[in-house]
Amino acid sequence: MTFHPQPQGGVAKPWAFPAPQRGTLPNGLTVLHCHRPGQQVVAVEVNLDAPLDAEPSGLDGVATIMARALSEGTDKHTAEDFAAELERCGATLDAHADHPGVRVSLEVPASRLPKALGLLADALRAPAFPDNEVERLVRNRLDEIPHEQANPARRAAKELSKELFPAASRMSRPRQGTEETVERIDAAAVRAFYEAHVRPVTATAVVVGDLTGIDLATVLGDTLGAWTGGTAEPRPVRPVTADDTGRVVIVDRPGAVQTQLLIGRVGSDRHDRVWPAQVLGIYCLGGTLTSRLDRVLREEKGYTYGVRAFGQVLRSAPDGTGASLLAISGSVDTASTGPALGDAWKVLRTLAAEGLTDAERDVAVQNLVGVAPLKYETAAAVAGTFADQVEQHLPDDYQAQLYAQLADTGTVEATAAAVSAFPVDRLVTILVGDASAIEEPVRALGIGEVKVVGG
Repeated sequence: MTFHPQPQGGVAKPWAFPAPQRGTLPNGLTVLHCHRPGQQVVAVEVNLDAPLDAEPSGLDGVATIMARALSEGTDKHTAEDFAAELERCGATLDAHADHPGVRVSLEVPASRLPKALGLLADALRAPAFPDNEVERLVRNRLDEIPHEQANPARRAAKELSKELFPAASRMSRPRQGTEETVERIDAAAVRAFYEAHVRPVTATAVVVGDLTGIDLATVLGDTLGAWTGGTAEPRPVRPVTADDTGRVVIVDRPGAVQTQLLIGRVGSDRHDRVWPAQVLGIYCLGGTLTSRLDRVLREEKGYTYGVRAFGQVLRSAPDGTGASLLAISGSVDTASTGPALGDAWKVLRTLAAEGLTDAERDVAVQNLVGVAPLKYETAAAVAGTFADQVEQHLPDDYQAQLYAQLADTGTVEATAAAVSAFPVDRLVTILVGDASAIEEPVRALGIGEVKVVGG
């Protein structure tokens, strides 16, 4: 029998997050592009400066309906024809609205990039917004809302936003609108929002993939370069205010056999110098199956299938006045709600008193930095990160610098950042569950004033 020789590992190659090339088209559109050999599926991300707080009063959700309607026909194609043309290209086109603005995402084989960019340009340049299609999208959105209300995790997120932010703030209300506001949206409102906020001079396009043999400058000029629009007045950025006084809100779900937990507060955005240490510290606290919260609540106590801690940017500003949501999320069986919360607070107090270990820090660095080359294997992952950096007013080399900073962050710095992120007396706790079963044990914990609201 002949055995093939055992494969040997190759020489490790240094890896760094790729750097884009930046330019501007004559119509004012900013373009970032990055050649990634071998990535035959090209990813395109377009950031539109149409944030949620620009929505007219009483029309929460119009940005979402506009984003969804961009692919429902143009001045050249009906909705059906547009979908068929995308399919012929082997392309997918998606769009969504969030607090910073609207994001349009395209993925297409490199050989079909010119055709697909032409369709994308038509959608941005001259969307039809036909009455019947907008009405259908509004009905679809109205159908989604009851399902979101029934989902414990979505319901908890909605309640946390309502608790943290003042009622006048757009951040206090559902991103995609409520039944009352969505019902008011029609094609005229969508068209007005588009005309007021969507123009090339305030937009950025990101193109990532194998661009071999593609004259990208010419292709962009013939497609997105044909998109025209006026100038834009600078929009005042409203300061983010929040109330994270320690308290508990129980969203009553009579008979629920589980309780959804969402514990959160507002933190600074990614411009803050503490962000790298915070990322590392929060990962040690609840970023993976081996983190402290999971080790105690899942492995030792068996309360949950998993609990996670995370930081999510809500809105970023060049001067660092943006905000992020810092949160701990999971679910436990109803009877374990009080003990699980008590142990979660015990984990946070122990962290503040004793700190992280060097071993925890080392594992977190390896998981965050060591797997980065795998995380960014696809063009879509790279393009999405570039688009995030643009949206958050960060430099093009931010992600590359972040990994270097994570590797250099020590245990003491990571501990301090995690403790500052989750001070035990400044956390708003949302519980979606059976109030008759969980209210008394939760009150006994003394972690803040407790109130019960309808589910």
